[in-house]
Order: sequence, then structure tokens, then C-alpha cells
Amino acid sequence: MRDWLTTAWYRGHWLLLLLAPLSWLFGLVAAVRRLAFRHGWIQAQRFPVPVIVIGNISVGGTGKTPLTLHVVELLKRHGWRPGIVSRGYGGRAQGYPLLVGPQSAAAETGDEPMLLHRAAGVPVAVDPLRCRAVDYLLQRGLCDIVIADDGLQHYALHRDLELAVVDGERGLGNRRLLPAGPLREPVGRLASVDAIIINGGSGAPDFAGKTPVFRFSLKPGLLLPVGISVAPAQAPQPPCRVHAVAGIGNPERFFRSLELSGYDVIRHAFADHHQFQPQDLAFTESLPVIMTTKDAVKCGEFAGPDVWQLPVTVDADPGLDQLLLAFLGRFHENPTHAR
Repeated sequence: MRDWLTTAWYRGHWLLLLLAPLSWLFGLVAAVRRLAFRHGWIQAQRFPVPVIVIGNISVGGTGKTPLTLHVVELLKRHGWRPGIVSRGYGGRAQGYPLLVGPQSAAAETGDEPMLLHRAAGVPVAVDPLRCRAVDYLLQRGLCDIVIADDGLQHYALHRDLELAVVDGERGLGNRRLLPAGPLREPVGRLASVDAIIINGGSGAPDFAGKTPVFRFSLKPGLLLPVGISVAPAQAPQPPCRVHAVAGIGNPERFFRSLELSGYDVIRHAFADHHQFQPQDLAFTESLPVIMTTKDAVKCGEFAGPDVWQLPVTVDADPGLDQLLLAFLGRFHENPTHAR
């Protein structure tokens, strides 16, 4: 059902009309909630450090995680000590807040917080209540700036800068709200963010209005072994035939990137945040396996010697970094700066 819905959202299907009343109800609830925070009927919690929110208005993968890593590295280069807060989708911890550490398991933290911790090397706190996670980091002096991963709709957390990420290939689908479409909020929400960051694609977007728009692309790096207790085999080189595994919001993007690198790909798409088990990688045809770094954090304990992960880095429009640095400069001049 989930796969059918995703296809229908981006390619169209008349049966989605039957879900329109539910979308109207979803939109009404979301609108009332936004108004409550906007007019102060419900107070958003402020903090004495700048808070940057990176999120999207659509469900599924748009590239938020690699963009978050890019922002973290920029902040570190300019002397900041960033910390990350996340809901920890897919994780089941015994208690919150949870500080991600070397001994943490993706099953408790969620895959994205684990990846962010390993790749960024900064404190990552997981809690469905992001404000509580921010408090946790600040009370321990672990950071002087906070990035909220996938926090665009978490209005209880006051934010000083909002970055909305959009998939440049799939766009916003049919532009309807859930469940008749992929949107968490109406397209008009993009008019209120500080910048729209488009992952891939080309052409001028028709949803930006006056909001600044920047683009980025994902550059593949060198293959790394996934297994943590086995000696890796020799990394497969194109035009090698491989099993490609992806449990992300847009698996096709990953598969195409491997094909563009010259691999002969056998596709294995799983649901976003899929909790991998050893049998998921037990393919009949014995070939190297390449997966995303997000999936790799869940497979390290049982991955064999010929299972690999493909890290990616962000190649961003320089204007994005300039916007971030200008924001930080304003915050230094006026620590009470608010959106």
C-alpha cells in the first residue's frame, strides 16, 4: 500500500480523490496548530543559542541528512561547536533524552541520528520532544549552536533560521496534503522559510516565490566496508555487477548514482527506515552488495566481507554558505535575533 501511494503521489491516480476529505482534515489540523504558535496561543521555547532547523514539507527522503552534515562542517570550520537534535524516527530507546554514543545501536537511536553522530563527530541528542533534547545538550555545555534535523513542523521549538529541502527530481508531487499527496504542509509554507535548498534537478522552481533558492548535488565518495567484525574483500570496481540495497525515501536516486558510476545494478528497494536483518542481504546470486550509509549503520553487526557502503558529500551552491555565515554574523551582533 505504501509503495502504491508513493507512486500515485508523484505519477497520479484517480483513486487519490477518495482520500481528499482526509487531506482537508489534515490541513485544517495543521493550520490551527500553526496559528496557535504564530499568535502565541501556544508558546514556542526559545534558547540562548542559535537554532537552525533543516526539514522539508514532504514525506520521504530529500537529502536532509547530507545537507545537515554539510552545515555542521561549515559551522565547525568557523569556530562553532554544533550539536544536533533529532526525533530519532524508527528508534526505540528505553528513555529520553538519549545522547548517541559509540555503544549506541541504531535500533534505539534511529538510523539518521546514528549516521549523523558517526559522520559529524558532534553531540547528537534524540528525543521526540526536541526542546528537551536541546535542554539536555545545553545543560551539559556540549554545544553553542543547535541544528534540528527534520524539525520544520516541530513548532514547539523556536527557530532562528529555517532551511527547507526539496527533492529536485521528484519535486512536490501532486502538491496535495497527506494522505492524498506527499505534503506535510501546504506549498505556501515555503514562502515563510529563510531558504529553499533543492537537491538535484534543473530548471527554475515554480513554488519558491520570493524565498531564496539554492541547489546542491550529492557527490559519491569511495566505498567503505560495512561489517565491523570481518576483514573486507576487495572493493568492487565498475563495471562490476552488484546488488544495490536502499531503505531510504527515494531509492531510485541511489540506484541511478551507482549506474552513473558504471555499475551493473540489481535493485533491492526497501521501505524508508527499514530495520535490516541478515536475511535481507542473503541474495541467491553471490555478488558484492552496495548500500547507503544510512542503511549501513543498521547492518554492521552481520554484514559479510563483500558488503559496502557508499558515502556522499554535498556540492552546494556557494550562496548557501554565504547565507549561513551572514546569519551567524547577525546573531553575533544581536544574540536576541529572532525570525
